[in-house]
Amino acid sequence: MSAQAAKPSKDDIERRFSRRIQASMVWEGAAVGTVAGLIVTLYRLGLSTAEKFLRTMIPFISSNLWASVGWFVALALLAAVIARLMQFESDTRGSGIPQTDVEVMGRLDMNWPRVIVTKMAEGIICTLSGLSLGREGPSVQLGGMAGKGVSRLLKKGQDEEHVLVTCGAAAGMSAAFHAPLTGVLFALEEIHREFNALLVTSAMAATAMADFVTSQLLGISPVLHFELLHDLPHADYALVLLIGLICGVVGALHNIGMFAVQERFFAPLRTRLGDAVLLIPFLLAGVGAIFAPQLLCGGDAILEFLESDAGFSAGVLIALLLGKYVFTSICFGSGAPGGTLLPLVIMGSLVGALVGMAAIGFTNVPLSYLNNFIILGVAGLFASSVRAPVTAVVLCFELTGSLETLLAATAVSLVSYATANMLNVEPFYEHLVSGLLESLPETPGERVEVEGKKVLHTHVIGVGSLAEGHSIQEVPWPKNTLIVTIERAGQEVVPRGTTRLQALDELLVIMDADLEADTELLMHGICGGKIVQDADSH
Repeated sequence: MSAQAAKPSKDDIERRFSRRIQASMVWEGAAVGTVAGLIVTLYRLGLSTAEKFLRTMIPFISSNLWASVGWFVALALLAAVIARLMQFESDTRGSGIPQTDVEVMGRLDMNWPRVIVTKMAEGIICTLSGLSLGREGPSVQLGGMAGKGVSRLLKKGQDEEHVLVTCGAAAGMSAAFHAPLTGVLFALEEIHREFNALLVTSAMAATAMADFVTSQLLGISPVLHFELLHDLPHADYALVLLIGLICGVVGALHNIGMFAVQERFFAPLRTRLGDAVLLIPFLLAGVGAIFAPQLLCGGDAILEFLESDAGFSAGVLIALLLGKYVFTSICFGSGAPGGTLLPLVIMGSLVGALVGMAAIGFTNVPLSYLNNFIILGVAGLFASSVRAPVTAVVLCFELTGSLETLLAATAVSLVSYATANMLNVEPFYEHLVSGLLESLPETPGERVEVEGKKVLHTHVIGVGSLAEGHSIQEVPWPKNTLIVTIERAGQEVVPRGTTRLQALDELLVIMDADLEADTELLMHGICGGKIVQDADSH
């Protein structure tokens, strides 16, 4: 451990352990959830109004030549407006989840009021235009910026601000999906990547308040309205494993294609044309309005089609799946402001429907189980693409409001997750975060550069980690870090150079704010258990 690390102030340590402060963080999380819930609800209302207007216009556009011409002109103008908005606030490009992740790392300092206003305007315009983008990624960013705004208004320190940004991100996901537990798990697995009681309880307070606010204003109906009559019999679980395997492969292909469109097609074009590349998805949306309106927007039209009792063929499902994937890849790859989670859910439901129809046609599975396969497809594709299997299982439970598929969804998510990992394809958001970090300048933002600024993080010594069984002085800690306390089985241990570390010891570590992201990666490698190290090495 470096002797150069400045000792933490007494106030910092007292705030970390004070029961009063821990309780106040829960109330602050609830405040963040309330604000984030209001913002995301307003955002959803704007998107819903824009999509309804588009649907009323489509029959007129597709049946009148001059209306079609006028619509294409309007789309070109709207693309120009989006380009100017993204130039005005560059941190609103794409879904917003990578930016929120990097904000929590301390490598980005977004202008929270400007991001909120700009992102909301961009989302409404993109939905009005018909782009195949989701609301969940932007909702996570809007919620995170709500958390940052509350933190700044309360004049919190940087480490507490990061917690409140994570709480806001969780609240944003909760408000977008009506799924508070999913919001908590997604924020912890994808945004903060650190589990501790303070963070979990604060995030739970935020998601509960966000869901309450959203439910009061938009109702409590789940996003997916598939009625599940029965759970799949255990005798048919071979089909469950099969759909997990198929979703694992499809999820890997989904990521490969998305990355290729973004980096091999649009990146060279953007170098030459700049934000004029937005004309491609906007004009393609005009073509879709005339010939394939089901592919427009996030995918609510496809959900309504699947939820209806109208019969559908495998050919129609394949056409919708391929069309939705290609259109979403182009819209997202162009850098347009919007997410991919809702389109991913839609594609998962289509994959599940296809497997279900095949199972019904070639085995003795009754038609009444088709909706089970649709839900399992959602879980499998989410787990393989995002690489968050626990979140995938909870998401399916909260989206449907049913526990009928819990065991089957768990099996599908695990098989899908393992299959995508074996194919050695990067998780979707980790790849985007990596690309964003590479594009950032070496020097962090102004607020992070404050000389001598320190932040506190908690790390648990994993079983089989590099640190387990060694004394503190024997471990090659990152520079400018200092272990403040060790909590072992509920007891506080004073750290000394000769103190021998044990598995499940919880370390409170102080580090330089301007080196936070790199130091956290090194600490993860030192404290992570054997399984984590093996996974990282591959």
